[in-house]
Order: sequence, then C-alpha cells, then structure tokens
Amino acid sequence: MSADSRIAAVTARIVERSKPYRERYLDRIRGAAANGPHRTVLGCGNLAHGFAACSPAEKEALAGDRIANLGIITSYNDMLSAHQPYETYPALIREAAREAGGVAQVAGGVPAMCDGVTQGQPGMELSLFSRDIIAMAAGIGLSHNMFDAAVYLGICDKIVPGLAIAALTFGHLPAVFIPAGPMTTGLPNDEKAHVRQLFAEGKVGRDELLEAESKSYHGPGTCTFYGTANSNQMLMEIMGFHLPGASFINPGTPLRDALTKEAAKRALAITALGNEFTPAGEMIDERSIVNGVVGLHATGGSTNHTMHLVAMARAAGIVLTWQDISELSDIVPLLARVYPNGLADVNHFHAAGGMGFLISQLLKKGLLHDDVRTVFGQGLAAYAIDVKLGENGSVKREPAPEASGDPKVLATVDQPFQHTGGLKMLTGNLGKAVIKISAVKPERHVIEAPAKIFNDQAELNAAFKAGKLEGDFVAVVRFQGPKANGMPELHKLTTVLGILQDRGQKVAIVTDGRMSGASGKVPAAIHVTPEAKDGGPIARVQEGDIIRIDAVKGTIEVLVEDIALKTRVPAHIDLSDNDFGMGRELFAPFRQIAGPADSGASVLFH
Repeated sequence: MSADSRIAAVTARIVERSKPYRERYLDRIRGAAANGPHRTVLGCGNLAHGFAACSPAEKEALAGDRIANLGIITSYNDMLSAHQPYETYPALIREAAREAGGVAQVAGGVPAMCDGVTQGQPGMELSLFSRDIIAMAAGIGLSHNMFDAAVYLGICDKIVPGLAIAALTFGHLPAVFIPAGPMTTGLPNDEKAHVRQLFAEGKVGRDELLEAESKSYHGPGTCTFYGTANSNQMLMEIMGFHLPGASFINPGTPLRDALTKEAAKRALAITALGNEFTPAGEMIDERSIVNGVVGLHATGGSTNHTMHLVAMARAAGIVLTWQDISELSDIVPLLARVYPNGLADVNHFHAAGGMGFLISQLLKKGLLHDDVRTVFGQGLAAYAIDVKLGENGSVKREPAPEASGDPKVLATVDQPFQHTGGLKMLTGNLGKAVIKISAVKPERHVIEAPAKIFNDQAELNAAFKAGKLEGDFVAVVRFQGPKANGMPELHKLTTVLGILQDRGQKVAIVTDGRMSGASGKVPAAIHVTPEAKDGGPIARVQEGDIIRIDAVKGTIEVLVEDIALKTRVPAHIDLSDNDFGMGRELFAPFRQIAGPADSGASVLFH
C-alpha cells in the first residue's frame, strides 16, 4: 500500500526543504564509495598496522581485498546493565564473520553513560553532550579506513543516536545495529514509582526504596520501561537499521545469539564486494526518517527524540523540524500502552505482538512508507513478522499475528488507544516547546495557573520538603538548557510533582531542560527554546505570572501583554557552579557552541 496522502505530504515537504543539503551529502558519500573497498588506498605500512593482530590467513585475505572486513563499534561496559551483554559479542561476531568467509575487528569503543545512575547528579550535565562525543569517538574508530561495513553495538539514551550520527557520517559504509535486548521483568514499574513517592513523602526509608529499585533494575539488559533506550530500539527497527524482530529479545538466550550472528553475516553480505551493496547514507532517506517519527508517535516514545531525530536526520543531509513531528502526531494513532503510558513493560509489549504487529498495523493504513531500503532488503513489509528460534539455532520468521496478544498493551489501527500520537509541539510568546501527552490524562491537557520560579531542580525539591508548594501552579525551571548547563534531565521532579497532582493540585512544568523518556503523568512543556541563558522569554517570566499550557491547541503562553513581556529585563544568574566537577570543566566549549533544542541541541549541527 502507498503511504497515506497526509504522510506523503509531510515527507514531500521534508524532501523539498532538504534538497540542497541532501544532494551535497549524497555526492560526498558516493564519492567515498566510488573507490570500492578502502584498503586499496592504504600504504603497506598502514595496512600492516591494521591487520598485525590478525591470523596469517586473514592477513593474506585482507591484503588482497578478496574478503570483506567488518568493523565493530562497541559501547560495552559492565556498569550499564543494558550494555554488559556486549562483552561477549565481538567473539560471536568474529565467529559469524569467519563462517561467512569474512573478517571482523573491533574498530573502536565509545563512551556509554547511564542516565539512571546520574539522574539528579552533576554527571547528568554531561549526558546530552555525550551523544556528540559518541559520534566522534565512533568516527575515530572508523577513520582507519580498513572496513567494508560496520556493526554498531549500542542500546541506551544518547548512545544509539550518537552511533546513528556516526553511521550516517560514514554513510558510504553499510551499517547494521545489533541490540542486546531488555532485562527480564522485575518489580512492576508502577509499584517502583509508588515506592518513590512514598519515600519523597517520608513514609518509607532508604532501605525500602533501594530494595524496590533493585527489584526493578535487577539484571543484564535494558530497563523495561518505555523510555529513551527502548524508544531507540524501536527506531532502529522501524527505520531499517535492525534485522526484523531483533529489538526486544532478552539477552543471554539462544535466539538473541542467533540474531547477533545473523546480523554480522548480513552486514558482510551488503558490502560493495557483493551484489546487495547497501550504504547507510543511501538506505536512510526522508521516508526512513518519517517512519521513525511515526513509530515514535504510535508507541508514545521518548521526548528526547524530538532532539535526537533532528540531529540524526541532519547527519544524512535531511532537515527535520518540530513542526513536521507535531503534524505527524496529528495523523498517527497511539497503538501501544507501555509504562509510563500504561502498566505493561517492553517484555509484555513484545509478547503481545511487538514490533511486527505494530508495523503490520501501521502499514495497513498507509501510515508508514513501505517502499524503503533496509539492511534486510527492500520494503518495510518484511518487518511485519514474528521472530522465533528455528532448527539448528537459526532464525525463523513468520507473518505477524492478525490479532494482538493483549489488547490492553497493543491496539489495532482501527481501535487505537487514542487517535493522535504522543508528542506535540507548543508555540507561543514563551517560544517553542515539546509536550508528551500520551501518558497525561485528557483533563490535564490544558493547564492555566500562576508561575513559581526555580533556577534548578534542587530549589523545587527544597520547596517541596519545606511545604511551600501549595495550590495550583506551573513550575518554571529555567537555566537548564544546553548552553546553561548541558541540558540535564529533570526526572527527579516527576515524583514530587506527581505527589502534588495526586493530592488534587493542578500542576505542570515549563523548562528549557529535559525530562526523562520515563516521565509521564504530569504535563511538562520541555525543551523550551530560546533558552534562558540566551535571554529567551522564559527568562522574563516573573513569580505569579499566569501561564497557560494548551496541548489541544498546541500553545504555550504567559498571559501578559507581549510588549510588557519583551520590555522586561531577562533574569541572569550565576552559573559558575555548573563549570566544574565530575568532568563538567571538560565540556565548557560544548556549552558555548551548543545549538538550540529544536535544531538537535548539538555541537555538530546547527
């Protein structure tokens, strides 16, 4: 089926807007690919260094360009539960490469931080910038020019977007992303959140809180809620970077290992040495990016991707805007209820039909572009499958089920949970912002209340503990943008504001910072741009000003005369405490040159 006319219209607009950038990008990567396997341009000394640690047979083969060499970019470390399984992947990939008649080498490692560890801590101010560092670190590994294709081992928040930027920067090479899968289900996410609220209210102690958190985050694999990490996996599959059905298979299982080996062999099969050459930069186009946005809306995915997808698209010469994302939200229905948009976790989502069922439903109504290239071949319909372990440890794929395995978790396109997507852009005299509404009750989609001003999340938490947050209010938490302090997630505020909301108060947040992909039930106008550090209107809001957030009309306003607002002197605060400690001093140049949130909050693309 061809794409819905409304989807096609947004895509056409992106194509037209992107033409000059996309054409230059394609010219560059086609020029890079024209030389064929790149070891031919290396001097003998260069090449000798490049394969010094290989076996004699591998050296002979690589010297003659007779076989493909697969570069592995890994984000392994054993502090991140999601990335710990990657410890054994290089050996598995090398084995698969040998079976396919190729060679595989670890080209380089990239940093991988855990936002769950750094939430509310100084280290969180490095988090967003780590995306661009990851892209650069991957680029260093691939710059050795030894490889015919690359596989990328990454899962979590900034890591996959950073790797995707690298894959598209080296777009003349085929790129396959290999996931590790979610941890098995532990303490239900809603129970964990309840214990957090009890702790914040002083009703349970640290021991009870740590026990609940440890039962929730309990083993290897991705956290099971539908935050940025699992949104990443959905995106890589629906955009065609994963093999069909790969995203949500638990680590340490035979099927997980079979998919990993299959991915390595597929990467070798799509190099320029074969007949299915699929360079990443040609494969990912405007249709692929739109498919990613559609998937984000249909699953109620992470708000972080309103920045990451913009930056990823720019790496491929494609100009995606918040307006595009917002318009697609008006078209795409919400088909998944996964915490915080529901009580299920990603294991329940997968068991109910997962990505295969979701893609089949969206294709049914033309809400996805089927006519795209993927690492698996031509057409997204090949991803409307159910994946299983076949005979002799092979991967077996069957058509996706016709019916949802659990209609409370996965809905059909004819009977969605809601008729619009989970993310929306807001505009008004406070600038531009993003709001996630898939987990917010409809009666809270419009909030009008006086402003309470805070210059960091610690101030708000202190006010809560002091009993000063009474009545209805909009918490304005400013000086949290990229230039101010690296734009940390303010996830710690979710618990406090959730308590007040449960008490019957009408509360919301307006911030130039980020909220976690796990944030949900409290209305949050986030990523406000221009940010306060740049003198944006959010810096002119005063205590008691009435703010109106309207997620129905898509507006964000401070209800004062525009002229009066513009003539106010923007607030300025001492930000020197953000300059040092936990490595923050190393990122001072990034804070100075970071772009605005609606351009991806990047130091690479403005």
